[in-house]
Amino acid sequence: MNRPDLSFVIDVGTGSVRCALVDDTGRIVAIRAREYEQIVPQYGWSEQRPADWWDGVVHTARELLEAEPGAAERLIGVVATGQMHGTVLIDAEGEPVRDSVPLWNDKRTAELVAAFEREHDIDAVMQCVANPPTPAWQGFKLQWFARHEPEVLARSATLLMPKDYINYRLTGVRATDWTEASASFLMDSATRSWSHDVAALLGVPADILPPIRSPLDVLGQVTKEAALATGLPAGLPVAAGAADFPAALLGSGVHSPGAGSDVTGTSTIVTVHGEHPVLDSRVSNVATVDGGWGAFALLDSGGDAVRWARRAFHDNELSYEQVTRRAAAAPAGSRGLFFLPYLTGERLGARRNSRAGFFGLTAEHGLAHLHRAILEGVAFAAAGNVGLMRRGDTGLKQMTAAGGGAKSDLWLQIKASAYGCPIRVPESPECSVIGSTAILAAALGRHETPASAAEAFVHFAHVVEPDPVWAERYERMRGVFDQLRDAGGPFYDMLDALDETVLESDSGRGAGHA
Repeated sequence: MNRPDLSFVIDVGTGSVRCALVDDTGRIVAIRAREYEQIVPQYGWSEQRPADWWDGVVHTARELLEAEPGAAERLIGVVATGQMHGTVLIDAEGEPVRDSVPLWNDKRTAELVAAFEREHDIDAVMQCVANPPTPAWQGFKLQWFARHEPEVLARSATLLMPKDYINYRLTGVRATDWTEASASFLMDSATRSWSHDVAALLGVPADILPPIRSPLDVLGQVTKEAALATGLPAGLPVAAGAADFPAALLGSGVHSPGAGSDVTGTSTIVTVHGEHPVLDSRVSNVATVDGGWGAFALLDSGGDAVRWARRAFHDNELSYEQVTRRAAAAPAGSRGLFFLPYLTGERLGARRNSRAGFFGLTAEHGLAHLHRAILEGVAFAAAGNVGLMRRGDTGLKQMTAAGGGAKSDLWLQIKASAYGCPIRVPESPECSVIGSTAILAAALGRHETPASAAEAFVHFAHVVEPDPVWAERYERMRGVFDQLRDAGGPFYDMLDALDETVLESDSGRGAGHA
C-alpha cells in the first residue's frame, strides 16, 4: 500500500516555532512545537532572538521526523510561514547583526510614525505603499535603527523577515516574498518592487532590501549543512512561502474577490479579498498569495470586550459559555441598547482616543441586554470596517470565521446578520499551516494554483446564515451606531483633558497627604 506524500511546514510564531507534516490531501499528520520567550528590554519594546527560531526548527524537525518513521523519504518539499514585521538584519557572512530583533508588536517607533504623519503628505505616500503609517512596519523600524543604532545598519547586508531567515538558514538564499514586502511600508503596491523614494523619505538604505519573490517560487534546496542540523533530506525543494496572515487567509478558503475573513481573539480583524488595495487611512492592505490584495481593519477590543464584561460584571466567576447564554436571553437589538466597543481606542484614523460606552440604557434593561449589546456592538463596529473595504472591487459574498470568537454560534449569527452574508467555520484551526501546504503544492506543480489547492484542502464544519429579521433590525441600528461613534470625537478630547486634570489633582492630593 502506497503511503501519501508529505509536505514539511514550518511556522515561526510569536510564542513558539512549529513544524508539521501534512499529507497530499491537506490532512495534518503530526505537528510539534518548541516555545521561546519574548524579550522586553523596556516598556513598549518586544524582541526575540533569530537563533531561538532556528534552534526551534532544528529540534522540532528532528523530533517530528524521528516520531514518524519513514516520513523523511516521503517528503516532497519544505515551506515556511511566520509572524510578520520582525526585522532581521544579517551581515555579509549571513550572521544576525543584532542578537535580538524587534517584533510586530514592538512600539518603539511610535514617535517616528507620528512625526512622519506631521511632516509628509500621507495620502500621496499611501498611493505608493497602499498602507497608512503604523509602528509595526519594518520601514519605521529601520528608521529607528538609522537614528539610534546606526552601527547596526552600517554592518547590515540584508533585511529579512522571520520566515525568510529560516529560509536563508535552509537554503542560503536571501529573499522575501510579496506578502511580507507589502506590509513593510517600503513596497510600491503597483509594481511589487521596493520604493526607493519612500526609503529615502524614511532615511533608510535601499541596498539592504532583499529580492521580492512570488510565494510560489522555489527559492532553492535544503543544503547539506541544514540537512545535517534538521534531519531533512539534502536537496529537498524549499518554496518562498508567505507570511502567516496571508497564508491563513488562503488556508481558510479566502482566495477570491468577495470573500472575507473575521478573526476574533483579543481583537477582531476583518479582511476582504479584492483585486486592488483599498486606500483609506483606516484600512491596511496586504498582498495575497494569488496576486490580489487583502484589505483589513482591526478592532482592538473584539473578544476583549467580552472578557472585560465577564470580569466587570461577574468577577470572572461565569464561563464564557455562561455569559453567552445570558446574552442569548435578550432579543436582537437589545431593546435599543448600544455598546461602543472602543475600550482601548482605535488603531488607525482620526478617533484613536475613542472610548467605550453604553448608550440608550433604561430601567428595563438587565444584564442579558448588556451582554448582548456588547456582542452586537463589536459586530456593528466590525461591519463598519467591512463597509470601508466594500468600496473596492466587489461586494461581500461570504465570510470565514476563525479564532475564539468562532466558537460562539450566537455571536456568529449576530455577525452574519450584521455583515449581511453567510459565515463559514473551517474544520481545522491550523489555517496558516493548511495555506502554506497549498502554496507548496502549487509551487511544485501538484495543483494548478494555490486557490485550487486550497479548495481541495480546506473543509468547513458548518455555515451560519444571517437571520433576516435580525439583519433588518441591525441595518437600522447601524445607522444610529455610526452616528454615535462619529459624534463622540469632541467628548473624547474633553475626556483626555479631564483625565490630565484629574491625574494632576490626584498627584497633588497624594503629595499633600504624604
